[in-house]
Amino acid sequence: MNEKNYAAMSEHELREEIAFLKEKARKAEQLGIINEFAVYERKALMAAAYLVDLDTIVPGEMYRIDSSDNEFFQVDYLKGRFAWGHRLGGDRYQEALPVSMLSPVKVGK
Repeated sequence: MNEKNYAAMSEHELREEIAFLKEKARKAEQLGIINEFAVYERKALMAAAYLVDLDTIVPGEMYRIDSSDNEFFQVDYLKGRFAWGHRLGGDRYQEALPVSMLSPVKVGK
């Protein structure tokens, strides 16, 4: 699309960019170009991270990782559009995930 930085884009531009990237990812997947598919998927996640209100990601809280059914992530701190922390279970090594991959565990009723 354009070479504008995600941080400089309006919400509308970000949504257009995400749709564009998802369409490119879909086409790459259909053609069996898995590495290209992964690149477009990751770019779409990064663009989506700029639509997330960072005040909704609270250090110390637990979040569900969107791409998996039963994986949870505890946020230690935020840096830019990434949440740093660790997945529950496993080796507890620290990693960074785009904030767009996290959704609240506690869903309001």
